[in-house]
Amino acid sequence: MLLARIYLSEADQGRKKNLLAEIMNILHDRHKVHGVTVFRGIAGFGRKGEVHSADLLRLNVHLPLVVEFFDEPITVEAALASLKDIVPSDHVISWPVSCRA
Repeated sequence: MLLARIYLSEADQGRKKNLLAEIMNILHDRHKVHGVTVFRGIAGFGRKGEVHSADLLRLNVHLPLVVEFFDEPITVEAALASLKDIVPSDHVISWPVSCRA
């Protein structure tokens, strides 16, 4: 199996809608990957160094998101190829994993 992780922000926009929604549609509808989990961070910062955190005083929060999914390597590689035009390559990592029966 191959596991992939995509780092993004709640505020990231895709071509037609929210980037997370576009990613989920591609993974679910087009590639039918085995499993997808989205983690929402409570704090984080990116390349610019601006810290974003969950705060009751802020209504407009751009918290970090991590989309993690796994499947056979051919499926994950095809899914990542489909995402290359909407997700920067330096926001994606992947590595082989083994499943225990």
